[in-house]
Amino acid sequence: MKNQDSILIFGSSGQIGKSLIRKFTKHNYKVIAVTRSIHRKGYQIKTQSNYGYLDLEEINSFNEENISRLMKKASVCINLIGILFEKNKNQFNLIHSNLPSLLSKLASKNYLEQFIHISALGIESAIDSNYAVSKLKGERNVRENFSEAVILKPSIVYSVDDNFTTNFMRLLSILPVMPLYYNGKTKFTPIHVSDFSNIIFEIVKKKITGETIECVGPEVFSFKELILKILKSIKKKRLLLPIPFTLAKLNAKLFELMPKPLLTTDQLKLLKYDNVVSQKYKTNFDIKIPANKKFEDEIHRYSFNWTSGGQFSKKIDKVNNVK
Repeated sequence: MKNQDSILIFGSSGQIGKSLIRKFTKHNYKVIAVTRSIHRKGYQIKTQSNYGYLDLEEINSFNEENISRLMKKASVCINLIGILFEKNKNQFNLIHSNLPSLLSKLASKNYLEQFIHISALGIESAIDSNYAVSKLKGERNVRENFSEAVILKPSIVYSVDDNFTTNFMRLLSILPVMPLYYNGKTKFTPIHVSDFSNIIFEIVKKKITGETIECVGPEVFSFKELILKILKSIKKKRLLLPIPFTLAKLNAKLFELMPKPLLTTDQLKLLKYDNVVSQKYKTNFDIKIPANKKFEDEIHRYSFNWTSGGQFSKKIDKVNNVK
């Protein structure tokens, strides 16, 4: 039986998924969280919810029968599934294009009130990036299958659980020199995960449908400015060195040898394009759901993990500041 206050979330174990579980269950929504491995991810997900408001579902194969069974229990489906790099050929297309197509088709078939799909900001011009092309194809598939779907296009979503600020904090705490790709001029409008989760929550609460919305924070920074703010937060000084594209490409190929690459050649291509509002779509500010958290304030809350002294550096600061 369909529960009118049940939210079905695909991709629930990431930073956005965990933040959404906290937000929805706190406001008495029942959440059905889908994960590929309850054994590996379940304990993390369970700690995010109010008792009695979370059901965990394990799906290892995305077939129509499994997905329809879950959609019959919910009124809203949110697709958060995405990858930053391909481990196997054609993985971007499978995850970013085919899966959203399947989910949106079944959401329509099962008469869900809302289908919310998470895409990415600043990808329209990045036709040389496989990531961007797969994301755009996914958007088109969703809109064709579920015309009243909400497509959200966030800029960098950051928090202590992200793959952006924490990776750079780790990198900058070790390397004496930080390469600046494209002279560090690419612009970003980072949004904190709690602000982004609130946007999704308000969209569900207000029953908004049929929109494509660009989701951004309150500030715009160049890549160089972001790196400088991260360095300030971890109390480090590093040489920032602009490098030519050929050298940057070699740098990315070396990073690709890592199990979790800090940079890939495809991401390097994507980094050419500004990650700011396009003015083609409404923004979260246009629909009266602002994002208020400031980048420097928020990263300071967890950057002490990468400062000298680690968690004790906060205590040292307090002692040193005593008059």
